[in-house]
Amino acid sequence: MFAQYEYLYLLFLVPVFILGYGVLRYLRARRVKALGDPALVEALMPSWSHSKGWVKAVLFSLAFAFFVIGLARPRTGAKLAERNTKGAEIIVALDVSNSMLAQDYSPNRLERAKLSIARLTERLQEDRIGLVIFAGTSFVQLPVTTDYVSAKMFLGSIDTGSIPVQGTAIGDAIRLSIKSFSAQSEKSRVIVVISDGENHEDDAVGAAKQAAELGIKVYTIGVGSAEGQPIPIDGELLKDKDGNIVVTRLNEQMLRDIARAGGGAYIHAGGEEFGLNPIIQDIRRMEDEEFGSVVFEEYDEQYMYFFGIALLLFVIEMMIGERKNRRKLFDV
Repeated sequence: MFAQYEYLYLLFLVPVFILGYGVLRYLRARRVKALGDPALVEALMPSWSHSKGWVKAVLFSLAFAFFVIGLARPRTGAKLAERNTKGAEIIVALDVSNSMLAQDYSPNRLERAKLSIARLTERLQEDRIGLVIFAGTSFVQLPVTTDYVSAKMFLGSIDTGSIPVQGTAIGDAIRLSIKSFSAQSEKSRVIVVISDGENHEDDAVGAAKQAAELGIKVYTIGVGSAEGQPIPIDGELLKDKDGNIVVTRLNEQMLRDIARAGGGAYIHAGGEEFGLNPIIQDIRRMEDEEFGSVVFEEYDEQYMYFFGIALLLFVIEMMIGERKNRRKLFDV
């Protein structure tokens, strides 16, 4: 496997080098022919070698190929090892409906929520985190994992277009989150719903009760303001069918009911930590659960061998001249 496989695209240049040299040889032959009889011109240059140029081109291309492979950092896994970790499993259900574009927060509700989730991953230790996004339907954006780097990467790709069906189906998101916990998880399971609470689709309170019956705590973080804000889309404010500007308001009562039914707590998002601090503190008081996973350990880096071969080939290529020499292999 390669640690930085993107460098391998440079290998497409290898045939370009060979083809380019062939074109240069062809153009040189045409120029020689324009000077006169090719056989006579060749007789005037008895020391020039037809083959050594190709040898140099092939050596340079091979050296470049080995150098590129070295840049991609080939490595082998020395062994498989089972690693046990202790912590909680946290699934964040993030609202990505159009109402999350309202600018109660800077730059908007959704971007501010994403930033807070990214900061949450920085505070996790051996806990697992998963990500469910929802609007009119729900989707597992990231299965539960301890790979916090991947979690941040998936966060960056989320926008209101990530779910094609508009709406706010909080209940569906909670039910999908319940199914998304790992088979190893039996306790210390938490669902964090981040939304403005404008649930129009289903029985979110009933879904939260179902989670609580399974030993899963449901927390809610309210995003928005009671007075509400318009929704900017494509440089204009969203309007209803009658031409009136749509104003999205935070439905705190709905989010409180969901949290109460789920045995968790409701928090209004505010400040730098966006309401996540109290949730983290509650999670820390839970009994840590042990997870086992099989991972590759002790990767053996192989890049130095490819760099060594590339250097050797570059040296040989530079030492080879383009003139014939019957006594020595190299021209010095």
